[in-house]
Amino acid sequence: MGHDPTPAPPARCTRRGLLAATAALPAAALLPGCSGDRPRRTSGGRITLRFQSLAWQQDSLAANRHLVAEWNRQHPTVQVQYVQGSWPTVHDQLLTSFEGGEPPDIIHDATDDLADFAHGGDLADLTALLPPRLRRDIPQRTWETATFDGRIHGVPFLQEPRVLIADRAKLRRSGVRLPTPEDPWTWAEFADAARRLTRGTAHGVAWPLKEPVSATLNLALSTGGRMFHRHPDGRVEVRFDAVDQVVPRTIHDQVNIDRSASRTTLGMGGSDTLPGFFAGRCAMVPLGFSYRQQIVQQAPEGFDWTVLPAPEGTGPDQGVSPQTLSIAADCPHKEAAMAFIDFLLRPPHMVRLALGDWLLPTGREALRDPALRTARYDWATGTALASTLRAAPAQSVRGYPEWKDKVATPGLQEYYSGAIDLDALKERLVGDGNLVLARYQR
Repeated sequence: MGHDPTPAPPARCTRRGLLAATAALPAAALLPGCSGDRPRRTSGGRITLRFQSLAWQQDSLAANRHLVAEWNRQHPTVQVQYVQGSWPTVHDQLLTSFEGGEPPDIIHDATDDLADFAHGGDLADLTALLPPRLRRDIPQRTWETATFDGRIHGVPFLQEPRVLIADRAKLRRSGVRLPTPEDPWTWAEFADAARRLTRGTAHGVAWPLKEPVSATLNLALSTGGRMFHRHPDGRVEVRFDAVDQVVPRTIHDQVNIDRSASRTTLGMGGSDTLPGFFAGRCAMVPLGFSYRQQIVQQAPEGFDWTVLPAPEGTGPDQGVSPQTLSIAADCPHKEAAMAFIDFLLRPPHMVRLALGDWLLPTGREALRDPALRTARYDWATGTALASTLRAAPAQSVRGYPEWKDKVATPGLQEYYSGAIDLDALKERLVGDGNLVLARYQR
């Protein structure tokens, strides 16, 4: 699979002039001849760009459709066609569309799904296309989540920290110290709090680990864990050092030794744990920040809950795989596509998209919006964690999806349930894992 970006189409309109004109919003600024011509995507001198969105929540769908309609109203010669995609099927759907030569022009995805498409030449290199405003507004640490071999292949725009959703009444009765973003629990303090919050059949914590790999690896970043180590020649090696073991060992011991964590929730998704949480069968649930919406919608009247930061080890960092907007490598109108992305991610628009998905925007200006810094629904807690989010170590590794599905997922599931010990887990993750990665590095 090649690493070279797809050559630019033959036309010679300048990017700077095009983006500047777009900002001023005259329709004539974007001409269909600027980036080559493909009859199936032009009609009557008008460009049509297909934008595949994965928005699914009602407010998010409304925000995306509204912004597409607003763009189309302002740009009659560059129309965007909204195409609805789906998170569970997007990877296979994109594979099929790339192979068939009919991918969407503008692609909504997440950084942990981009590596193979980026390395395979399916996604455009956006590095030189990015408008300066957008490049400045998003922190460099966030751009790194969508950078492969030094090239940017997606614009990260929404991100989700992992947090602890807790029953405030149980916390008060236990007398545990309440952590804050400025002073979070250590992993040892978290384990102690879970023990103190365990009462009879009610557990201190319920870990929903149906998909255990990303949660484990991203939280392990706080203890210095990386798992994947890249050598100077580019080869990647799996290791499972002491710093990588802190988080999985904590979870294992909570389930199998302390009995402070529920065994039955290990095979559940996050939503599956909420009824038990509302019923008092656990005091805390580690979840993504967006689960607050489900809690607001589903919690019994009067249920008092709060958001706590995830525990930290040597630091507060955690891995994250932001949602992204990419451009297909064979899109003949890349400048126009980037102009639409720039429009979609203006700070007020980014705030609206974040509120619709109950997520955090990546842009610095959007993060300053008062709507995202309110105490209501603990938005301010999440916003305070934005600076701790870093690129998930695994997402740039070729072969990671196979390692995750065939090696890490079953290995972690068996370890967390107590079926295997830490040495057996290490043998699988490292021994079997490096055999998998070797096939992608020949």
